[in-house]
Amino acid sequence: MKFSKLFVTICMLFTVVTVSAQRKPYFQKGEDPKPNGSKWKLVKSMSDEFNKENVDETKWQIRGQRWKGRVPGLFQAENIKQKDGKLQITTKKLEEPIGKFTHGGGYVGSREAMKYGYYECRMKANKTFMSSTFWLITDRSRAKGCDNRTTELDIQECVGEIVSKAEWMVNFDAKMNSNTHSRDIKEGCDFVKGSVKSSASAGGKVYDDYHVYAVWWKSKDEILFFLDGKFVNQLKPAADFDLDMHLRMVVETYNWNPVPEDGGMNMSAEDRTTYYDWVRSWQLVE
Repeated sequence: MKFSKLFVTICMLFTVVTVSAQRKPYFQKGEDPKPNGSKWKLVKSMSDEFNKENVDETKWQIRGQRWKGRVPGLFQAENIKQKDGKLQITTKKLEEPIGKFTHGGGYVGSREAMKYGYYECRMKANKTFMSSTFWLITDRSRAKGCDNRTTELDIQECVGEIVSKAEWMVNFDAKMNSNTHSRDIKEGCDFVKGSVKSSASAGGKVYDDYHVYAVWWKSKDEILFFLDGKFVNQLKPAADFDLDMHLRMVVETYNWNPVPEDGGMNMSAEDRTTYYDWVRSWQLVE
């Protein structure tokens, strides 16, 4: 009886601590940029602690999306699971090619979309040539007129193994690599096509440990990036970022970091896996 009461008490304390931890984003002391008199409100439909047995598919789409992956990496729901309080996406080489696809990755996308806010995740990258990412993008299928354009906000985009010899790829596996992209502008619409990039040192390989990658999408022309709770850079996109965007946690392949000669998968499943400890989205309210 005493053990049961103690167990219940511990569970209640754990719940209180967990809920308390979600009341504000992860910031180092003095780094929270919110204005005086404002507070951060958690957006539950675009946040997850990944503590359940299975992926919440009412919140996250992991199958049936239009985008099947970038050749040679195919998105497969079977490569995605929740275990030990983590969302896990494991890369692999397919036993047999499926069309032009030779490798497997995974796609996790929020069903809901939001505009300005603070977006953060705690992630540990995989060690392969395939990516580990956390980003936002518009859904053109739901837009009309000049709003039928693409704005993309890459919060973190990295790889574990650098195959490319491009100079800009140096230390790509040890940085927070961020971008804003404006594209698919319809003729006659007054928006600029272009990309603006940002980077910050992770202090080591991105697969060595977990890092908190975050962005404050403050306004249509103010984007502030944070790494491990500390401000690292600010940029202005090429065009107005004023459209709702969906969250993406994706492991894919890039044509600018090709498959290595050995197939790139000669390592343990643990090393081939990207781990997301949690993802949280916040709105600034008065």
